[in-house]
Amino acid sequence: MSLRDKTVLVSGANRGIGAATVKELLGAGVKKIYATARNVASLPDFADARVVPLQLDVTDDASVRQALAAAPDVDVLLNNAGSLAFNDFISSTHEELNGDMETNYYGTLRVIRAFVPGFVARGSGTIVNVVSIVGLVSAPPLGGYSASKAALQSLTQTLRGTLKASGIDVIGIYPGPVDTDLARHIPLEKATAEHVAVNIVRGIENGDAYIFPDPTALQIEHLWANDGRSLEAAMAAAG
Repeated sequence: MSLRDKTVLVSGANRGIGAATVKELLGAGVKKIYATARNVASLPDFADARVVPLQLDVTDDASVRQALAAAPDVDVLLNNAGSLAFNDFISSTHEELNGDMETNYYGTLRVIRAFVPGFVARGSGTIVNVVSIVGLVSAPPLGGYSASKAALQSLTQTLRGTLKASGIDVIGIYPGPVDTDLARHIPLEKATAEHVAVNIVRGIENGDAYIFPDPTALQIEHLWANDGRSLEAAMAAAG
């Protein structure tokens, strides 16, 4: 799939993977990018007229409806907006655990449900969900986050099957630790957002259903694909 002359919406484009991916998409020759954030003022200056700043809070129905009305021509929906909290299932409150689920799962679902009818009507479109390696195997210190990303992985798999007949492709992205504000408290070696963005765009153009965009993610992919039980044990020991 060529991204040239495509119109892309990137949620959570104000920093980290989102901002880096906007810049990489510009280099791929896209026609237009809706760069979204809860607070439009937080978006960087991408210095390119093809970038259209757009307010989007994925947890708010009215905000999503307004974004859809402002961006009816989207070809590629890149769901990157997310949150990350350190918590566990025993001592954390329901509200603490629910925060990541509301953004990472229900928020992404809310956006997809808004844009899919237009894709179906056109008979084409691409949905790209930024999941995580912890959507494939849980990281104990990130209990709520892991659960929200596992739910997003299940959603991604389900949509891939249900929307294929409508001409819609569904892609999952599975980063490992990335040097972003979101992951600043994770004490692991991290890939740069720019490195990840290069591989995200390459994977989309290659039509890869699963994109593992950094060295740690590729290691996890190998274990997940070949020995999931050993991977689970290793992640539990690391936690």
